[in-house]
Amino acid sequence: MESYVANAHNDEGIINPSADALIQKAESKYGLVIFGARRARQINAYYSQLHENLYDHVGPLVDSEPNEKSLSVAMREINEGLIEARHITDGQFDENGTLLHEDEPSAFLAGGDFYIDEPFVEYVDAEDADQA
Repeated sequence: MESYVANAHNDEGIINPSADALIQKAESKYGLVIFGARRARQINAYYSQLHENLYDHVGPLVDSEPNEKSLSVAMREINEGLIEARHITDGQFDENGTLLHEDEPSAFLAGGDFYIDEPFVEYVDAEDADQA
């Protein structure tokens, strides 16, 4: 009968990089979550725009595995000090985490912490859908 025992000498935790190391890079847990989420959205937008030959976003700054989640990549970038948070007062961001300037209109305008007032999905009445 085989038994599986966890390697007691492995210092690497479940989360790599560790949460403690990441929190030291941000002012708070909340700040780290927002910072990582914005960067992950930018990475996702970069991959989405690749086949359209649009380069509005910067891709991953660290080597990433093919199936690695964008949030994991963002956390590694933060841990390695490749990106750092910058406080922006009264800033507004689009759905991809890009800072919008006052003169740039956007259909989906998000507040500084990504709480969206408008839904991303447009609802259509069943009667309208049948007529179309």
